[in-house]
Amino acid sequence: YLLATGRYKDRDPVVTPLLVLLDLKLPKISGLEVLKRIRSHPRLKGLIVIVLTSSDEESDKIEAERLGINFYSCKPVDYDEFLAFARRVNALVSHAR
Repeated sequence: YLLATGRYKDRDPVVTPLLVLLDLKLPKISGLEVLKRIRSHPRLKGLIVIVLTSSDEESDKIEAERLGINFYSCKPVDYDEFLAFARRVNALVSHAR
């Protein structure tokens, strides 16, 4: 979708989302590989990328930060954690506008 390829080849590639919530544990391609593709594309490199994943492995976090994420969070398991996550996302989006 982001690269306007495949079944999305006819969409306007200039119109992009403001942010992407990215899981690292995807079924067909690694979330880190998706992140590499986003950051290597001139039109997408400024896109806000928030990793929201079940992985709490330090190596995943270090690699995601090296690749230029805006924020990394393990999936919140309770309401207060989710609310803190939502506030952080809101702050990132508000700052980007």
